Amino acid sequence: MDTIDTAAVSRTVRELKSRIHTVFVGKERAVHNLLIGFLSGLHVLIEDIPGLGKTTLAMTLARASGLDFGRIQFTPDILPGDILGMTVWSAEKREFVFKEGAIMHQFVLADEINRASARTQSSLLEAMQERTVTVDGRTVSLPEPFFVVATQNPSSFTGTFLLPESQTDRFGVSLSIGYPASGEEVTILKRFKTDNPIDDVVPVVSGEEVMRMRVAARLVRTDSRIDQLLVAIAENTRKSPKIRLGMSPRATQHLMLASQTQALFEGRDYVIPEDVLAVVHGVLAHRLVLSAEAKVGNQNVHNVIDEVVRKTPLPTGI
Repeated sequence: MDTIDTAAVSRTVRELKSRIHTVFVGKERAVHNLLIGFLSGLHVLIEDIPGLGKTTLAMTLARASGLDFGRIQFTPDILPGDILGMTVWSAEKREFVFKEGAIMHQFVLADEINRASARTQSSLLEAMQERTVTVDGRTVSLPEPFFVVATQNPSSFTGTFLLPESQTDRFGVSLSIGYPASGEEVTILKRFKTDNPIDDVVPVVSGEEVMRMRVAARLVRTDSRIDQLLVAIAENTRKSPKIRLGMSPRATQHLMLASQTQALFEGRDYVIPEDVLAVVHGVLAHRLVLSAEAKVGNQNVHNVIDEVVRKTPLPTGI
């Protein structure tokens, strides 16, 4: 593919949003960021308190995407083998055979990921980065397209294990949902009163179409000035006294790909600075670690990101 049908992609995005909103009420920004991750191939982390619809949002997209779906409920006693698979003895074949784990699906919902131990959390690292799993020296490729949506409860909640930085950096996009407005909550009550509307969601795309759109996103042009903007943002996060751990080179790549996908959503085959600004919070909020100075000043990560962006000159004439 060397040309991009931006109009077709825009139509598909609108159809996906329409299908999602037959179930999930409101929260346009959360839905948009989820689709940025899905159609760019960047894994998504959803953090919020229980009961706000994190799982509902992910499962609705899974139904609308038409992909093979698997849900993993993370608990303190779940083991890496339950996720990745394991080698077991087959009495019938009289040999050891590989039994696939729960991750062998195109669309994986890792529900309440931070309820599992660090050992189990780390079992996802290779899968999310390399699209493979290795068990007992055997490497198995994951199905394509492959996409992980993980939900987590706030770290202050009972029974949670903090995700290590190496894990959060594998997620390209993060989002929170928040409480619904009163009118939205009334709609939720009516919509779920008699049945589950997820059951009525029909697929909008196929796996092949998702793969084509992911290729199209990477073909979106980035001017050299956009590349310099991305690097400047990364460097400013590393220099800021309010940030203890700034952007990694992987984070810069994720910001570029999310910006390309944002441009594609807008019907363009080239990135402008506004595309970067539209996705910068979603790409950075979960991976920047604030310094003690910022915490003492009662600043949150979104305030600090805004400050970094303000200090970064934007290119003009693109």
